[in-house]
Amino acid sequence: MEQPERTALVGGLYAAATFTFWGLVPLYFKTVGHVPADQILAQRAIWSAVLLAGLLSLMRRWPIVRALFGDRRQLTILTATTLLMTVNWFTFIWAIEAGRVLEISLGYYINPLVSILLGMVFLRERHGRWQALAILLAAAGVGNLALQTEGFPWVSLSLAVTFGFYGLLRKIAPVRPIEGLFVETMLMSPFALVYLLYLDSQGSGVFGRLDLSTDLLLVLSGVMTATPLIWFASAARRLRLSTVGFFQYIAPTGHFLLAVFLFGERFTDTHLVTFACIWTALAIYSLSSLRRRPEARQTPVEMAPAARARVE
Repeated sequence: MEQPERTALVGGLYAAATFTFWGLVPLYFKTVGHVPADQILAQRAIWSAVLLAGLLSLMRRWPIVRALFGDRRQLTILTATTLLMTVNWFTFIWAIEAGRVLEISLGYYINPLVSILLGMVFLRERHGRWQALAILLAAAGVGNLALQTEGFPWVSLSLAVTFGFYGLLRKIAPVRPIEGLFVETMLMSPFALVYLLYLDSQGSGVFGRLDLSTDLLLVLSGVMTATPLIWFASAARRLRLSTVGFFQYIAPTGHFLLAVFLFGERFTDTHLVTFACIWTALAIYSLSSLRRRPEARQTPVEMAPAARARVE
């Protein structure tokens, strides 16, 4: 049995590895950027389901999966999360290929604050004035970006909102990360397979038609999806939910650094104002949450959905 200090250290390393991996994920999708986003999405669903099926066999967790498919309420909720995940994944992949990683970063910085708002509206969760101020600051930042640029920041808001509702539904029907993701990818896979077969019959499919390296990269999308999820589960077992939540800011920071310093996306004064609002809002929320921890040690800070199953 691990000592508490060692347990926390190992958990911290797993959490850091998980969110660093997710922060670097755009590099993978840039590598397969010559493949249309819809085909990457379909390949990712299929290969993730295949890999997760193998993991479930090794862990002997098929009874849990069968129970999920037999529970009408759970299956209905997982069907809804599958639709949200499909939109989230497609938006994420498309945005990377379109050179809009900065908007992805903004979306995942906003996400914790969207989750707070959803908790207040749908779960009647109560938050103090500092959390309310954080939400207003985030809204001001998004509003500034919408008013000062030609286009509405739909990529950022789509990612934040779909991710937020995904976490909300997973909270209503809590499911283990690996089993839940397997059910979701299994629900996606038949449609993905039919779509890929149709494209192949039309001669526009990519898999098996370009080169071996592209095929291998598409197969690796399953590993890319499942590996950080396993690390996350290992971190969640060893750390407080609130501690895991604070690690999630690593991922959008990675997206931000890649967008500005590697992909050469424009970072304007408007972006600076918007990100300053979001970063300040997150700082206010995080500090107010830390102050509340001694008062509510039995109620860890929710940083959904990173505390459940990241769908990136």
